[in-house]
Amino acid sequence: MQTELSNALGVEHAVFGFTPFPAVAAAITRAGGFGVLGAVRYTAPGELARDLDWMQAHTDGLPYGLDVVMPATKVEGVSEADVEAMIPEEHRRYVEGLLDTYDVPPLAAGEASGWRITGWMEQVARGQLDVAFDYPITLLANALGSPPPDVIARAHDHGVRVAALAGSPRHALHHKAAGIDVVVAQGYEAGGHTGEIATMVLTPEVVAAVDPLPVLAAGGIGTGEQIAAGLALGAQGVWLGSIWLTTEEADLHSRRLTAKLLAAGPGDTVRSRALTGKPARQLRTAWTDAWDDPSGPGTLPMPLQGLLVAEANSRIQRHEVEPLLGTPVGQIVGRMTSERSVQAVFDDLTRGFERAIDRINRIAGRA
Repeated sequence: MQTELSNALGVEHAVFGFTPFPAVAAAITRAGGFGVLGAVRYTAPGELARDLDWMQAHTDGLPYGLDVVMPATKVEGVSEADVEAMIPEEHRRYVEGLLDTYDVPPLAAGEASGWRITGWMEQVARGQLDVAFDYPITLLANALGSPPPDVIARAHDHGVRVAALAGSPRHALHHKAAGIDVVVAQGYEAGGHTGEIATMVLTPEVVAAVDPLPVLAAGGIGTGEQIAAGLALGAQGVWLGSIWLTTEEADLHSRRLTAKLLAAGPGDTVRSRALTGKPARQLRTAWTDAWDDPSGPGTLPMPLQGLLVAEANSRIQRHEVEPLLGTPVGQIVGRMTSERSVQAVFDDLTRGFERAIDRINRIAGRA
């Protein structure tokens, strides 16, 4: 599964694996792919440095990358407290009512409420980059479109390629104009924030729009046959995220959540604004149903919704309240039926890719 892009980056397979877990990212790289560590949950530079040190020690000198979340434009003089003050009391009462309905216990005294979307704020992302550029990352991806021009220039000065996710050809053209090196065409099927165009339609349109820039196909991909399809559509690789959530190296901190993922089918996800205020595909739960209910107050725009529900999500995760327990995940969840090592997933991907190529060769009369 080699392409011009994978060869340029020095990886065996053109499989780019996004994950918030360092152990998974390192295992992807060791298996011959390109591990990309998600940085959004690191609010303290020392935490990211600790895990990048660990990555360095466990990637055998092979390449890996980092994924940050930062807006292309800066909002000056606005703190997290300023933003949180904008949350209406009606919405706060609605959250408390939901938690009471499902008997969700509070956090223990002194226990932090976990990720509070601060990783989405530009000053935090820039602190992450100050750390990251001290390490030999070879790809910097941004999940909120093109990063600011000075960040792109800084990455290029360090010899680091820059990737950005796109949900439409229009977005992709914006990335090309901004100087992005790699465009990730993320289809409707993907987990997390995603647009409304399916991967099969989106990929060739983005490939045509940004030619000759390399494109990675993303969204609903989790088999070798799907990788072959992505490459056949003109992509130079694939970007996989959801498939790693049920690997043995992943650290979801919840056996109940893992069980829900393993039992879910492709129809058990929903695009909901419940998590961050922007449409994000995730497991459908009583929590997402409540926020999508027309009788409720409705979700707030980003970043207000993320700040509003941060502590509630921490309480739900901490106490594993099954009806409300969910996570961002794509429609490929229906293929995630057992816990396997990252290497086992890669072995399955390569076998499936070989089957697809053999099938096409037979159809074309080459076998």
